[in-house]
Amino acid sequence: MSAMNALALRSLRHRPRAAVATFLAVLLGTLLIGSFATLAESAGGAPAPDDGTLIILGAVVGGWGALIVLFSVASTVGITTTQRATEIGLLRTIGATPRQARRLIARETGAIALSAAVVGALAASVAGRLLFELIRSGGLVADRTEYDAGPVSVAGAALLVLAVSAVAATVAARRATRGPAGVLVRESAGDQGRMRWWRVTIALVLIGYGLAMAVITVAVTADADDPYAAMSTSGSSSILVGVGLAVLAPVLLRWGAGPVRLLAGSSATAHLASYNTGRRAHLLAGVLAPVVVLTSAAAGTLLLVDIDRRSLPAGTPDSDTITLLNNVVVGMVSLFAAIMVVNAFVATVAHRREELHRLRLLGATPRQVRGSVVAEAGIVAAIGVALGLVAAATTVVPFAVARDEGVVPDGGLWLVPAVAAAIVALTLGAARGAVRSAARGTA
Repeated sequence: MSAMNALALRSLRHRPRAAVATFLAVLLGTLLIGSFATLAESAGGAPAPDDGTLIILGAVVGGWGALIVLFSVASTVGITTTQRATEIGLLRTIGATPRQARRLIARETGAIALSAAVVGALAASVAGRLLFELIRSGGLVADRTEYDAGPVSVAGAALLVLAVSAVAATVAARRATRGPAGVLVRESAGDQGRMRWWRVTIALVLIGYGLAMAVITVAVTADADDPYAAMSTSGSSSILVGVGLAVLAPVLLRWGAGPVRLLAGSSATAHLASYNTGRRAHLLAGVLAPVVVLTSAAAGTLLLVDIDRRSLPAGTPDSDTITLLNNVVVGMVSLFAAIMVVNAFVATVAHRREELHRLRLLGATPRQVRGSVVAEAGIVAAIGVALGLVAAATTVVPFAVARDEGVVPDGGLWLVPAVAAAIVALTLGAARGAVRSAARGTA
């Protein structure tokens, strides 16, 4: 074993929570993408029309899920790497070159991601078969159609997630090693959330594509003979715009923290929470992003299904298949995004153990420390839910217009506060659990 590999493995032992966060993100990402990829592979030996159904489930539904999963994996790897700016700056001051620091980060991330991807691929080979049996028992494919997936699909999913992890670690490591070593040490505790031009470009492309699909829904597919043409163009808009807004999370969080600061009140806890939200926007953006995606996907798809249920007769094979597909998307995205919200909070709060300890030394009570972190989570949840609902509107409004319900749907509006309340409760619960765990080590 080389000295660099030995140093990387020893370094991992000192940050178990960050390592676990990266491990879970890669494992779950590989599991979800690999499970749906097995359906697409099984379509090769399936008779018509089952082959088309399996391709839709595996490639289309799995593809939209993959967009969210890969974004979450990149976000988690970026968070855990960015949190090490102080350590990297100290390594630079004692003689390590930027290249050596980047190699250390790459080997640490590679060791975690490779082990997680292998476990995720093995789990996906089992979960894919279970998913296929669920689909067949639900009558979406005939009993004569057999599961026919080998290691190709799950291995491809693992390689895709590994490639995204490598790119995310490389980008974050280059940002963390940019500039003189002394400057890195001084700036590591401050704002590192400068948005790169390529990130803004990706966000604008995603948002623009989502808005274009919304316009096409109203102008073109609303009058198509196929009753599901409008759904095919509007259904993805909320996910595209939600992911685009999530890419801009650091900037949007800083902009949103200002108005929230005015409403937070004059208490010490509220002031500290609103101040930290703006100052730590580059880290809390990792929590805001899954909140935005979870809200946009859940609210947009659930309202779309509700509009479809009212405007078209149920009980037909097509309507049952479409409803199942949409429910699968909501369930898959919601489960993954919920796990990522908890995961991101654990990684972010664990990085702040020294800060929480200093607050205790300055006289803050455990209740005040916990209240400050939970209040930050409340601000992040409020901004994330608001942005997510804006993204959801790009699916709901065009589809409601296409189905002759007008700009505001005729029913199902109770879903909006229900989704918002569930996501806020999840975010606050994740923050409370994370800060309790961190506080036990700082008392």
